[in-house]
Amino acid sequence: MFASLAHMLHDGFMDMTYVLLPSWQADFALDYAALALLRGLNVGVLAALQLPSSRLTRWWNARTILVFGTLLSSMGYALAGFSGGLCALCVSLGLAGAGGSTQHPLASSAISRAYGDKARGPLGTYNFAGDLGKALLPPLISVLLTAMRWRSALWIAAGLGFVVALSLQWLMPPIPTVPSVPAPISLPNHMVAREGGFWLLFVIGALDTATRIGFLLFLPFLLKEKGAGPPLIGLALSFVFIGGGFGKAACGWLGERFGLLATVVTTEVGTAATIFGLLHLQLRPSLALLPLLGIMLNGTSSVLYGTVPELVERSRLERAFAIFYTGVLGASALAPILYGRFGDIAGISWGTIAAALTALAVVPLMLILTPKLKKQLQVPE
Repeated sequence: MFASLAHMLHDGFMDMTYVLLPSWQADFALDYAALALLRGLNVGVLAALQLPSSRLTRWWNARTILVFGTLLSSMGYALAGFSGGLCALCVSLGLAGAGGSTQHPLASSAISRAYGDKARGPLGTYNFAGDLGKALLPPLISVLLTAMRWRSALWIAAGLGFVVALSLQWLMPPIPTVPSVPAPISLPNHMVAREGGFWLLFVIGALDTATRIGFLLFLPFLLKEKGAGPPLIGLALSFVFIGGGFGKAACGWLGERFGLLATVVTTEVGTAATIFGLLHLQLRPSLALLPLLGIMLNGTSSVLYGTVPELVERSRLERAFAIFYTGVLGASALAPILYGRFGDIAGISWGTIAAALTALAVVPLMLILTPKLKKQLQVPE
């Protein structure tokens, strides 16, 4: 519950910056390159510090680090409300990103330790909580901006973060740790298989994220070509996000029930099929297809997150989640650049097709990963 609460807050924090960009542009006379710098700095620091944040568990309990990270992130946004120029705003958003870097690896490992072999479903719920935060906090900031200046709205959001941090400190139990065991010089065969399986999962996670980000980059333009105006495009995106939230919540449990291979192959092939269908359908049937597309597009991630604990030693969960989330966040930062450049050269339709083909590229990798996973599950810790 409390790990999901932290995920909801931090993901909401990260996406509320989209709502604030126009206000910053007006107040600080920023061009689009400067606005991209602000957004990239926040996400870039968050991605880069995933692994260092996980290493702090050598000295402090993970709950303490999670509370400190939440306080630091809230403080960063509070300081952003006092900033008087671009440099101060960059420093503040960097602090906020540094605090947010603690959440993914530590909260995910907390759930994995609490539920053990049955963590796949709860990790899906945790993943859904992040989408819930994205759906709640940015609209809240939008409403606040109609009644007050953006600085005051940020201070209210920061105050919410302080409340969540105190709740984690007072109500969340300490996260159990597993003593580290020095690795032998010559690793047993099952350890080698674990490492290979984890890095294969890392690549699959990056490709899945690239598919999602690449497709969402082109979706508004595809709908515009079909005759949709700005209000309808906004509604269409909400259809995708609502479907994605349900997909994240459901696919974690489906992965536990039907297995990793069946669930991931279904969602990735379904993603590619619905994207190809969207390219050829008229506007109204396209809109009807978008919730299903959202389920397929976002659902895979819950299953992948839930597989991380099955591919690493218990004592290395924080590090494994940190590496995995670094790959996912890194892919989300690089995908718009790569797909956008390809779309500029080949056109929107071919850019969208490239995203669909990226989803299909996951299928052969899953066929390679599944035997490794089954082999490791037969090996005791």
